Amino acid sequence: MPASSIDTFFACLVMVTLALSAMVVTSRLIAPYLNDLGHREDDERFQRLASHLLLSAGTPSNWGQLKSTSPSSLGLTRADSSLPYELDMDKVSRLNSQNAYSLSYQTLWESFGIEDVAFQIEIKPLYELSIALISNQTQGNETIYQFEVETKKSGMPVSADLTGYVVVKNFVNNVTSSTTSEGVGSFSIGIPNSINGTALMVVLAKAKANPYMVSFNTYAFGHQSPSPLPNRTYLWLSPLDYVLNASFNYPSIEILRADVFTFNYNFSLTTKAQGNQTVEYNITRLLDSSPMIMVLTGLNGSSSFAEWVPYPQLPIKTGVDFSQSIGGAKIVSQSHIVTINFALYEVVTKWGGQS
Repeated sequence: MPASSIDTFFACLVMVTLALSAMVVTSRLIAPYLNDLGHREDDERFQRLASHLLLSAGTPSNWGQLKSTSPSSLGLTRADSSLPYELDMDKVSRLNSQNAYSLSYQTLWESFGIEDVAFQIEIKPLYELSIALISNQTQGNETIYQFEVETKKSGMPVSADLTGYVVVKNFVNNVTSSTTSEGVGSFSIGIPNSINGTALMVVLAKAKANPYMVSFNTYAFGHQSPSPLPNRTYLWLSPLDYVLNASFNYPSIEILRADVFTFNYNFSLTTKAQGNQTVEYNITRLLDSSPMIMVLTGLNGSSSFAEWVPYPQLPIKTGVDFSQSIGGAKIVSQSHIVTINFALYEVVTKWGGQS
């Protein structure tokens, strides 16, 4: 299939899915299925379970923002939403095991309340974005880094507009670019040689076929310094209810700057509270169909770091690993397109029960 067909396919898929979603009457899907289909192990039952999960806000309806609260009934919809399949970014973030306020699968399973069904929830961008560092060259007082970016869906190209940011200690630079009809793009970005340390390249993409179709990724590298350690080596970053909690993994951590990056905006985070081994930052609410990538740079002794977390905290996969399922179990996989903070994502649910 040619690249132009892929873009057209994506655009049509989103339009059709959202049109069908808008025709759904939520109460008809949620109310009857628990009892009426309580002993049926078929595709219809699993479909209604998925609809309930993605069309209900759960109880309490704002459980995502309540750090110490587990839902008594599980639903991922935003409580004040008037649209179907508009998920709450905090509920989604609490499905991520890397969030300090995450919920275990046992808690999710008990909250869902269907004892004879196991499930898995995966939420991810509609297409993949990969970053590769191609070369670097010293030019005057700075080093120019050349990157290549690919935007693809299951190996097929996606044309997208790109925004990139590079962060090193107190330095930030940005660049714009795009990928071609083959899903490949490149750009150059400079970093002064007067600084050194861990650098983080953040790239966000919006598909040309539909700007609500977004993707993102990061690439860490050493600028005049050794290769960096993995993300989350120095900090445990947990966004929730528009507050970023940063817990220090070492007692000598010093934060140099805290920033948030989206496709159209970047700005510094403001401190909300400071503890001995923690700091909290306020996250500004933005009307931008883009994930927010928060980056904290700092020092641990002589070691430089740049660590990051997305908000909503995606991609995630939580629940049962059905690849380890035993014989006799029926497994059904379903895919839905949802909206989270104005952007489109894919939710894949898998359901298992005795056949």
